[in-house]
Amino acid sequence: MQTTTNIENLFRLNRLPHIWCPGCGNGIIVNAVQKAIYESGLDKDKTVIVSGIGCSSRATGYMNFDTLHTAHGRAITFATGIKLARPELNVIVLTGDGDCAAIGGNHLIHAARRNIDLNVIMFNNSIYGMTGGQFSPMTPHGRLATTSPYGNLERTFDICKLAECAGASYVGRSTVYHVQLLVNLIKKAIENKGFSFVEAISICPISYGRRNKLGDAPKMLEWLKEHAVNIKAAQKMEPEKLKDKFLIGEMYHGEAPEYTQLYDELIAKLQKGAEKDVR
Repeated sequence: MQTTTNIENLFRLNRLPHIWCPGCGNGIIVNAVQKAIYESGLDKDKTVIVSGIGCSSRATGYMNFDTLHTAHGRAITFATGIKLARPELNVIVLTGDGDCAAIGGNHLIHAARRNIDLNVIMFNNSIYGMTGGQFSPMTPHGRLATTSPYGNLERTFDICKLAECAGASYVGRSTVYHVQLLVNLIKKAIENKGFSFVEAISICPISYGRRNKLGDAPKMLEWLKEHAVNIKAAQKMEPEKLKDKFLIGEMYHGEAPEYTQLYDELIAKLQKGAEKDVR
């Protein structure tokens, strides 16, 4: 049975309290990740957590694992290098909507295409929070940001569909309100042998909520509760009832060859061929 002591062992308590703003959803996501890691029974000494730059990426500093805080948008590339060099390791990537969907978008696409065994958890708070409050690729159309003072002209997109279409073998989405679902999706991502992507929809009451007059943290959580629909329930609903809603749950789960396994097989084949040439 999981105890508080078990969870505390997964944190660097000397680094706390954290730097996140009051009401930020990042702490909820980090706790969900830690709970999923613990319940999945991962070996702490064989688990590496990688992050890029941004609010969400500061999470690695608080997690008691081998961690890597990397360059903006490059978390997936560093994680790919780790997995290729040490395929036996469990590699988890914590990234934000700006870090992953903007400057890191191309890396997301090709890691999914390769189906390399990484677990990417994207914190989606709809804004560049720490770096100045600019709009991100996930900022809804019309919303205000420091770089869109009259409303964001760009359309957002479904990053879960992008990950699936690019080749990810596991894709899920939950919110910081639907915590148990988030834990379960991350656990399934960890179990999946291949590229796994989980979008965790968060809240940013300061940089995003205040500017767009969305209310305080409880109000923003209530909005998530009212607008999220489980994908299983959505299949039985009329289209008009899904207007202005978004789907949560397991978006896709399929099977495909995993990249590091194929890579090791190629090396073995070439080494065997080299031995024949020597003879």
